Formats: sequence, structure tokens, C-alpha cells
Amino acid sequence: MDQDELAAQWEQQVQNEGNKTDEPGQGASPEAAQEVKDAKAANFTQLSAVNPAVGMNNLEFLLDIPLQVSVHVGSTKMLIKDLLQLGQGSIIELSKLAGEPMDVLVNDKLIARGEVVVVNDKFGIRLTDVMNVTDRVEQLK
Repeated sequence: MDQDELAAQWEQQVQNEGNKTDEPGQGASPEAAQEVKDAKAANFTQLSAVNPAVGMNNLEFLLDIPLQVSVHVGSTKMLIKDLLQLGQGSIIELSKLAGEPMDVLVNDKLIARGEVVVVNDKFGIRLTDVMNVTDRVEQLK
């Protein structure tokens, strides 16, 4: 149903409601009847289409919002007594296998997977699998 049909149906319904008379015993006060008589039809202006290019310029303010990016290497569960026994040189076995892709999280939401690399003596991650937009939107729900 397009907007013109909807507007015509709305106008018809308003006219039908205005033509009804109050039946005795329904409790309609004379003030309420006067308010109905004073009502006027609304005058709506036609909405125009927005240029998508204009909307893109409005998104520039989002570019400076800081996000927390982290790489999930793995996880494990430990008892408190085992945690207290950890010392320098202790090894904690993680849930991920060696060589398995690491999870890349943005604000704790998975957006990609990648492999660990070393760049200028610093660790980095090479993205191997970036989630598509629909999967990322589904995670937000």
C-alpha cells in the first residue's frame, strides 16, 4: 500500500468518525463534543528523498570514536589453588592449538580471525578471515 492510499484511508476514517453522533448514555460531555467540532484536518507536507552522498558526509564524526581492539589467544579454567601456585616459568595450557587462528575482537565482538606475525620485533596479526557484515550484525542482537 502506497502513501497516497494510506492517506486517503486515514482521511476517510477521520470523516467517518466526525459524522458519528454521540448516543445518549455514552457519557460524552458537551465540552468533548465542542472539541470534536473544533478539530481540523492535519496538513502534512510531502517528504523528499535524502541524497545518500549527504548522509555519508554526516558519518565523518564517527571516524574519531575510539574502539578497543584485542586479540584472543586462548582461555582456560583454573582452580584458585592452582592459580596461587603459579610462578615465574609456569606454563598455562590454553584452549587453542598452536597454529590455530586467533580471534580479533572489537569492543568484545568477534570481527575477524588471523595468524600471529612478528613485525619489527613486535607481535602483530595478519587477518586471514574477516566476518561479513551480516554475521557481524547478527552478533549485535
